[in-house]
Amino acid sequence: MLEITPDLQIDERELQIDFIRASGPGGQNVNKVATAVQLRFNVRDSSLPEEAKERLTQLAGKRITSDGILLIEAKRFRTQEQNREDAIKRFVEIIRKSLVKPKARRTTKPTKASKEARLKEKKRKGDVKRLRNKTFDVE
Repeated sequence: MLEITPDLQIDERELQIDFIRASGPGGQNVNKVATAVQLRFNVRDSSLPEEAKERLTQLAGKRITSDGILLIEAKRFRTQEQNREDAIKRFVEIIRKSLVKPKARRTTKPTKASKEARLKEKKRKGDVKRLRNKTFDVE
């Protein structure tokens, strides 16, 4: 079991971890050894609460497929184990973020004093611009 929070655990069987060849520099080792990790997590069929699934879909952005599968690739390190730990750490982090309920926004009205100050400043700016455009007849 993968502990996300003290009261939420995800069974590791819900995760699919594949090892793939990493791209980029690294010499011959890159062509021979599959050190990069591709972690797949089916969000739709997971045991997460519904609102967390919705927030996770929003947070994941382009890392989530149209089928609802979260895809995390880790290829920062040279070993499979380090990349696996990195992928799981990033997965846990994004799941924790999805569990946080966003703070409800309360609409507020501007105060009377702030409205007056804004209008006063607008009037002053308008006067300055009007003075710039005046042409004087010089004889």
